[in-house]
Amino acid sequence: EHPFSGSWGYQTVGYYSVTSRYGTPQDFMYFVDLCHQNGIGILLDWVPGHFPRDGHGLAQFDGTSLYEHADPRQGEHRDWGTKIFNYGRHEVRNYLVSNALFWFDKYHIDGIRVDAVASMLYLDYSRDDGDWLPNQYGGRENLEAIGFLKQLNEQAHLQHPGVLTIAEESTAWPGVSRPTYLGGLGFSLKWNMGWMNDTLGYMRHEPVHRKYHHDELTFSLIYAFHENFVLPFSHDEVVHGKGSLLDQMPGDLWQKFANLRLMYSYMWTHPGKKLLFMGCDFGQWNEWNYDASLQWDLLQWESHQGLSKCVADLNHLYRREPALHQLDFEGSGFEWIDCHDHENSTLSYVRRGMNPDEFVVVACNFTPVPRVGYRHGVPRPGWYEEIFNSDSTFYAGSNMGNAPGVAAETISSHGRPASIQITLPPLATLVFKAK
Repeated sequence: EHPFSGSWGYQTVGYYSVTSRYGTPQDFMYFVDLCHQNGIGILLDWVPGHFPRDGHGLAQFDGTSLYEHADPRQGEHRDWGTKIFNYGRHEVRNYLVSNALFWFDKYHIDGIRVDAVASMLYLDYSRDDGDWLPNQYGGRENLEAIGFLKQLNEQAHLQHPGVLTIAEESTAWPGVSRPTYLGGLGFSLKWNMGWMNDTLGYMRHEPVHRKYHHDELTFSLIYAFHENFVLPFSHDEVVHGKGSLLDQMPGDLWQKFANLRLMYSYMWTHPGKKLLFMGCDFGQWNEWNYDASLQWDLLQWESHQGLSKCVADLNHLYRREPALHQLDFEGSGFEWIDCHDHENSTLSYVRRGMNPDEFVVVACNFTPVPRVGYRHGVPRPGWYEEIFNSDSTFYAGSNMGNAPGVAAETISSHGRPASIQITLPPLATLVFKAK
């Protein structure tokens, strides 16, 4: 068993064992199988970056530093009080690679999210001068860990085609989600921590001040296609005094929910795959507490029900519309319509699918001021159906909008041959589809 519940399972002792806190290995197999039968994939949070010192684990396994480095400048993680694997030993790499393959093989896991990759890549990660040893070339890169990660990804994709390997990597290390034969680390996806920090930072501002921080929204598109990104609102954003996502939103009660629906709908229409931590989907008020249940009782209230319906409908919309998912990692799947309207804190853009005629138009209003008669350029004339409105009464919004849709006129705008004149609801996202 992992020794400390407060580690949330991140201090792993038995890498090949399922925790008995929730049942037997067979119970877990049944759980995975039942999820698969219902179209749900299972990703495992996997921690090869460090392990605890406990005597019943891997530390000093045979009385010597067998799995870890003997030198604390290489073998100890100061922040977490844990040991670091010696990735230069063939036996250690074999142990870890075999472990990942074990979960794919025996439990039919669909993918792994590799924790704290940045701490593995850099020898000086979170260390003071003099507390780390450079590599053979005098650099700070952990060459042995890099070799291990490449080997892990090569074997995972070779032996279990179709699985996902996802890196929680918070630096600008190049090619994390590029194939090893092109010089990358070989991961399928990489967490976009920059997008997460910028977006949350922007949304925490009072709407009246957001026009001074417009670049926090637009900057992500400069690098959005450098990697295969996941947009993550994870457990780390709702712990350690940060508050829940709902509680981090500014404004009165109505505005907090409207801001959260706006942020989620902006996220779902932004290039990249989506990750949302449990409880955020219905607007939990409390920070996540590993010792307590989620606040399911909140779903008795219309505002929380509305947020939950909004997230569910965004999932259906994302799956249904090829323009929202087919080209998440390619620049041809995204076009700005207007990214310069900082004064009114609005954004508008086009998302396209593999068929360039398959597109949707997205418009976001990051203020509580309705924008009536707002003109946006669109790719072509015709009828544009409003297929999503985060301000809908179904989501406990104010129900402003353009239902069932608007006709595009041959009036050029934003450098496009046609345009639509719409009502942008307060703190809301609209999605239109050309018919």
